[in-house]
Amino acid sequence: MTTRGPFSVNPVGVIHSDLAARKGAPRQGDEGAPDAWLEIHPWAKDCTLGLSVGDRLVILTWLHEGRRETMQVYPRGDRGLTGVFNTRSPDRPNPIGIHPVTVLEIDGDRMKIGPIEAIDGTPVVDIKQEICPAE
Repeated sequence: MTTRGPFSVNPVGVIHSDLAARKGAPRQGDEGAPDAWLEIHPWAKDCTLGLSVGDRLVILTWLHEGRRETMQVYPRGDRGLTGVFNTRSPDRPNPIGIHPVTVLEIDGDRMKIGPIEAIDGTPVVDIKQEICPAE
């Protein structure tokens, strides 16, 4: 059975970053990405109860500049064409980004997190505690 929309996702916040454009931005957080501020929307502020400086989180973003019609790409360093589900490309049918970060500072409805390669204005879909690897 195939199910296609409609369904809605309400952003819980937005990224404020020095990265102004997709072009030239690091592709992964550990490739020189800066720290950034995550502004929590007022309606979602209660969801942050218990978060602390030093917490390791996974930030889920909506890669709003991703090309949703892209199904296959040439991964960097590889000459072979592959499906986007085999990559971390921001171009994909549902452009959801996954960003492991550390909470560096909390100031009211904002959290300084990093490193994160999301560009300025990127909507945040959800925030989750980091999952420990299986042993």
